[in-house]
Amino acid sequence: MSTAVAESAWCVVVPHHARGARQARHRLANALAGAIPPALLADVISVAGELVANAVRHADPLPGGVVRLAWRLRTSDKGRSVEVRVTDGGSPQLPRPRTAGTEEPDGRGLTIVEALADRWGVDRDGLGQSVWAELS
Repeated sequence: MSTAVAESAWCVVVPHHARGARQARHRLANALAGAIPPALLADVISVAGELVANAVRHADPLPGGVVRLAWRLRTSDKGRSVEVRVTDGGSPQLPRPRTAGTEEPDGRGLTIVEALADRWGVDRDGLGQSVWAELS
């Protein structure tokens, strides 16, 4: 028995700057509004925003001073899923969740990603790294 899968993919480049995360969230929201349930859209936007913010804060930019956000929407008889992938110029340390104290103002980004995504990971090559997450 085979399962039919339909895919759509998009990619945007945003500045390696705090405003890049906001631009990424807006572009993603506009592209996926109406295509996926509102609760899934909210989670996808949250995850993408965290991943772009982490790239801006902790990694080098890609050439041109940018970060790339790509997403893929899959529709099958099992439902809809979205993969988001943020690519940057890399960082000395592999991204990983950490435990932030109650008084710490930051440090929860990948913990949020881990909580909302079905799975997530990091791909590295000689040019940089991509942090991705799948949500359904």
